[in-house]
Amino acid sequence: MIVRVAGQLSEIGESSAVVDRDGMAYEIFVPSYAVTELSARRGLDVTLHTLQYLEGSTTGGNMTPRMIGFLHPEDRAFFQQFITVKGLGVRKGLRALAAPVARIASQIESGDTTALTQLPGIGKRMAEQIVAELRGKVSAHAYAGEDVPAASKGELSSHQRDAIEILVAWGDSRADVERWIARAGQLHDDLASPEDWVRAAYRIKGGAET
Repeated sequence: MIVRVAGQLSEIGESSAVVDRDGMAYEIFVPSYAVTELSARRGLDVTLHTLQYLEGSTTGGNMTPRMIGFLHPEDRAFFQQFITVKGLGVRKGLRALAAPVARIASQIESGDTTALTQLPGIGKRMAEQIVAELRGKVSAHAYAGEDVPAASKGELSSHQRDAIEILVAWGDSRADVERWIARAGQLHDDLASPEDWVRAAYRIKGGAET
């Protein structure tokens, strides 16, 4: 199974991206929350963490291989759990990811079915089903990005806070920046200045580190 595709992002649409690598072009379906970030990287090298599945009817014998891509392996891991919910499925699950994974996981963990119904294709009954099946199982994905609890944000070092403000001033969204900084903190224990944190965050943004 292909678990990662790295190459030049040549096209980005409402639900899919095309990545060119070694003379081949891969169409990869992506969640809508990732489209904005990918749109800003058109023409640049990207890395997508992928899953493969077959779409079609086994009875008709017409099965088409498809590939789904995520900006981060943690997002892929969440999606694999997400689509285990009865009645969700791959296509419906992907369409529902219109918000960052951290936010959705936080809503599941807090039992916020009202918020979950705001996701495309998720009605009240499905929201209740998602909470019933996944609550207590996706805490590792909650608060990993923009939904970091206030207490955790308060524990950021001054260098981290400075780096966040620098990146936001350069045009990146605060939600994305906080997620990159949080991930950089997981990967490194030797970042000694705001500039170090900024460089680490951009390596994560570009897929050089995951």
